[in-house]
Amino acid sequence: MISAQEVLLTLRPLHVWVGPTGHVRQVGKSFAKLGLDDPTGHRFLEVFEIQRPTKPSNMTDLRCLAGQVLRLRVRSEPELGLRGLVIEDKADGAILDLSLGMAVIDAVQRYGLTAQDFAPSDLVMELLFLQEAKSSAMAASFSLNARLNGARLAAETEAVTDGLTGLYNRRGLDGAMARLGQSDTEYAILQMDLDRFKQVNDTLGHGVGDAVLKRVAGILRAHTRQDDLIVRAGGDEFVIVCPGLTDAVRLNALAGVLIRDISEPVVIEGHDLAIGASIGIAVSEATARRDTMNTITCADIALYAAKRSGRGQHLFWLPDMGSSLVDLELPVPRSQGA
Repeated sequence: MISAQEVLLTLRPLHVWVGPTGHVRQVGKSFAKLGLDDPTGHRFLEVFEIQRPTKPSNMTDLRCLAGQVLRLRVRSEPELGLRGLVIEDKADGAILDLSLGMAVIDAVQRYGLTAQDFAPSDLVMELLFLQEAKSSAMAASFSLNARLNGARLAAETEAVTDGLTGLYNRRGLDGAMARLGQSDTEYAILQMDLDRFKQVNDTLGHGVGDAVLKRVAGILRAHTRQDDLIVRAGGDEFVIVCPGLTDAVRLNALAGVLIRDISEPVVIEGHDLAIGASIGIAVSEATARRDTMNTITCADIALYAAKRSGRGQHLFWLPDMGSSLVDLELPVPRSQGA
């Protein structure tokens, strides 16, 4: 026949059995996991401190708490809070069935407790499983949200980026111009076409042509400011938006250095190449600033005027060039300092 001691050891891993003299006779097997010295043989009230509902001073007081739920702690481990139910053992002793209460999650993590450290019928491990599942689900949710946000940002970036050069595309230009039109910022538009690029592309193939376009993109990046927007609008057409830059001298200098560097002879895939560039410039002060598409049209008119005047040069848009390509007639007036 199984003894009472064996029953307690099997069913109540966190029990304490106190004898009539107040000394601990037996403790559950899980106490060893809590890093505590074996209290067997020591006076119960010297090892444990009962905080509520009252603080007994002897064994008689302790037995008077039978049937009540206590709050107590181990004196050598004051941060370890416990709850216990007092049961009289009918031999002038008492049995305390203990639990970790609300501190169970921290205790499990701190002491490495497992299901074997709790009573078989205790639901604590199921609750811990649910807590862990909830934490894992939350972590997975955060991770999924991060991936979705990253994918969304990547998709948004891809939507406004030219796949070949990494510059902005026409959609990116439209968005930037819409924002400029809603602000009080003055700006300049440089509209640029490459000279003799079609001949290179047609005779040497798109591979060489793509390499030329990448080289041009690098030159544009090298000579523009961080706040400038560089756009490959399509084919060999490029646009530079310069917020806050309307000074004719600085714009002349920018256009000049771009044309100079792009026109430098270069060897690509064994081929000696010499292309050029023409640029048209429109300043928002001279156009309807809030009508950003009108500013782009004016820059386009100036570009075609530059190409018709001999290529490899830049011109500013002037009112007598007209407001559409239909109005453009030769001779074309030259820009300030061009």
